[in-house]
Amino acid sequence: KAVKKRWPDVLLQFEDFEQSKALPILEHYQHQLCCFNDDIQGTAAVTVGTLLAACQVKNQTLSQQKIVFAGAGSAGCGIAELIIRQMMAEGLDEAQARERVFMIDKAGLLVDDMAGLFDFQRRLSQKSRIREQWGVDNSTLALDDVIQHVQPTVLIGVSGQAGLFNERLIKNLLSHCERPIIFPLSNPSKQIEAIPESLIRWTDGQAIIATGSPFEPVHYRDKTYPVAQCNNSYIFPGIGLAVIAGQIKHITPEMMMVASEVLASASPFVNGKGSDLLPALDNIAELSKKMASQIVKVAQQQELAPFISDQELEQKIEKIFWCPDYREYKRVSI
Repeated sequence: KAVKKRWPDVLLQFEDFEQSKALPILEHYQHQLCCFNDDIQGTAAVTVGTLLAACQVKNQTLSQQKIVFAGAGSAGCGIAELIIRQMMAEGLDEAQARERVFMIDKAGLLVDDMAGLFDFQRRLSQKSRIREQWGVDNSTLALDDVIQHVQPTVLIGVSGQAGLFNERLIKNLLSHCERPIIFPLSNPSKQIEAIPESLIRWTDGQAIIATGSPFEPVHYRDKTYPVAQCNNSYIFPGIGLAVIAGQIKHITPEMMMVASEVLASASPFVNGKGSDLLPALDNIAELSKKMASQIVKVAQQQELAPFISDQELEQKIEKIFWCPDYREYKRVSI
């Protein structure tokens, strides 16, 4: 309330809030103040953009995938909700989309009869009848159980549990999917679910990988596999630029979705310009300009930004864009 009173036109970005508070705070204030939570929305947008690129590598759509999440905190659930929106944009209805996303927390697969779920987790829970459909008696459905019964094509790690994706689990995943998409996103690297080198070796180079932490390319059997980093810096500069250039009033899921689509369209692998799933972070300036332009156009369609022509918008973006160029320097002894 103080921010809104003092700076009514500001974009407020917040992150690192407690899991039980982050999403409720976002949902409460996102229509009152121009704001977004980078842990939830920024991570979701960059992950969905990377997923869209990975699916194109397989000549498939996101709505064709079955997705298992290891970790059901606010970040994981934020990613899942944006995935569901993207699947719906590709033609699925909401029920169909939610049936393709499986969330696993420390208590196992989220099922709607579980006690103690947050509201944002309950929205992503599966129906309790799934136990009967799978022919299992135990109330707790662990990651191994879900992999076996769902036969997913995408595995996303946001658990913070180092080594959770072991060789046995990955081989089980590979037995049902020739080219699995595996995103161990937990960071720092000491908490990653599996290191890229192991994933490449266990899948004989078939896995399409992105991580939350930076990793060097993997060299395996005379071939080099770049490792894409799902870094939020692909997303939030473009959002900030869009808000300033377009005078956007509120951030919506549709704006985050178009940010994901712009990121996916810049994939060197998809464009036949190399084997990298995501563009180099060195090229983020031009990517941010393109992203900002598309976000503003969505905002205009949603009547959340004043209308200006495409030419005026491009000129405004160029005029206010800050170029982060630094003079070279060297340390000298005095």
